[in-house]
Amino acid sequence: MSAEIKTGEVLISVKDLAKHYKNKAGEIHALDGITTDIKKGEVLVIIGPSGSGKSTFLRSLNLLERPTGGTITFEGQDVMSPKNDINKLRQKMGMVFQHFNLFPHLTIMDNMTLAPKKLLKMSQEEAEKKALQLLERVGLQDRADTYPSQLSGGQKQRIAIVRALCMSPDVLLFDEPTSALDPEMVGEVLDVMKDLAKTGMTMAVVTHEMGFAKEVASRVIFMDAGKIVEEGTPEEIFDNPQNERLKTFLAKVL
Repeated sequence: MSAEIKTGEVLISVKDLAKHYKNKAGEIHALDGITTDIKKGEVLVIIGPSGSGKSTFLRSLNLLERPTGGTITFEGQDVMSPKNDINKLRQKMGMVFQHFNLFPHLTIMDNMTLAPKKLLKMSQEEAEKKALQLLERVGLQDRADTYPSQLSGGQKQRIAIVRALCMSPDVLLFDEPTSALDPEMVGEVLDVMKDLAKTGMTMAVVTHEMGFAKEVASRVIFMDAGKIVEEGTPEEIFDNPQNERLKTFLAKVL
């Protein structure tokens, strides 16, 4: 089905998404009626203060967080339906986490080829060929036989991105991919993401990197208290914000 989707068509449709839970303080509305579409080839950047629901929203798209209400449709399939195999859907939704999630006991090559061999039934040769091409793309082909502990944080995150690409996903979800990195390593990871955006990869990115949002996003969502408060092009959000909460946020981060 994914091959039929043309640029600009809706890849993920989210309607009235909610995530409510109780704690000692009472009922928390982590997500409070989120409605948006992510289109093929779009780079959606989600910004907002800590605790605004950004990561919860992103992680709900592939059910790493299970919403308590609303619907998510991915390539025409109801993500929340128990009839659908969420693991199959996740193969088409690459995820890049804050803390890399590489297997420390496996070489970089083994980290990259494990899922394609197991889930896509690729041969060793085929999986390694693809992995090497992707490593070359991020300038780390000479690291194939090393272990994660031998790499810098920036290198690990670049590996995590190309590991997700080994599965040929239709969308990549980035959950604050640079927030665990030393400042001098942030640029090398953002450069890889910028290059990906140029290839037409559909991306949804939760980030505090406003420069990246300005330069690369096709659309920016500003979240606060579990809601989408404002959304628009980078120019609209950064140069002409309408909402007072967004104005206050930008005054602190820019």
